[in-house]
Amino acid sequence: MINKKKYYSDYEAKNLICEIGRRIYNKNFVAANDGNISVKVGPSTIWTTPTGVSKGFMTPDMMVKMDLSGNVISGKMKPSSEVKMHLRVYNENPEVNAVVHAHPPVATSFAIAGISLDKPVSPEAVVLLGTVPVAPYATPGTQEVPDSIAPYCKDYNAVLLANHGALTWGRDLIEAYYRMESLEHYALMLMYSNNIINKANELNCSQISDLIDIRQNLGITTGGVPPCDCGPTNPEPVNSMSVKQEQSISSDKDELIESIVRKVTENVLKHYLK
Repeated sequence: MINKKKYYSDYEAKNLICEIGRRIYNKNFVAANDGNISVKVGPSTIWTTPTGVSKGFMTPDMMVKMDLSGNVISGKMKPSSEVKMHLRVYNENPEVNAVVHAHPPVATSFAIAGISLDKPVSPEAVVLLGTVPVAPYATPGTQEVPDSIAPYCKDYNAVLLANHGALTWGRDLIEAYYRMESLEHYALMLMYSNNIINKANELNCSQISDLIDIRQNLGITTGGVPPCDCGPTNPEPVNSMSVKQEQSISSDKDELIESIVRKVTENVLKHYLK
């Protein structure tokens, strides 16, 4: 945590939320009033962003203080209806102290396609982020959303929300934000390597194992392990699907990725190559 404290003060939390809000807005991770941010200031209390306000134009007095049951403690504005996601993460994983929700365009494109980010192409992605699964589609603002992400809160550092966006969390707000940056950067690298360069050399099992050791030495025990050419890290029960069927599914997935990245490349280049 900042200043070696377990929790931010109210002052620190509200100001840092505004700063992170400006960053995700300026990076085009959100548009209009999209996205939400929260951070713990005690074992059972958080500050979170208000509804109906652009993340790029927030001020500290707009923040809303809540308990982990969803009750508003203080604040002149209403919290976002999507704070339910944040509360579920905190309640599922007590180690989490901050949550960021945004709609980064490339990562969200993978979410729209229902494609998880699990290719071991970057040491930084493996160490700092890990694999990123896709949660089933749920109507924004409803109880379906926290229910859809619940299975991923303990073992991962981020999740893609099908047809919606992305959610990251961490031990403090900086870590949660950096994971959102890493998530979009990871998705962008996959898009470029699969479409523009048309080649991606994946890390092998030994290299991945070394990176997992580095991650554990950093005190990060979550994130999952990307699959490698030595076989699946977490084998699934054997089913009756033939090799030809599996190859067909893999081919369809590759074609889908290429289709997605072709559609988003033009817009992404405008944002990142200015």
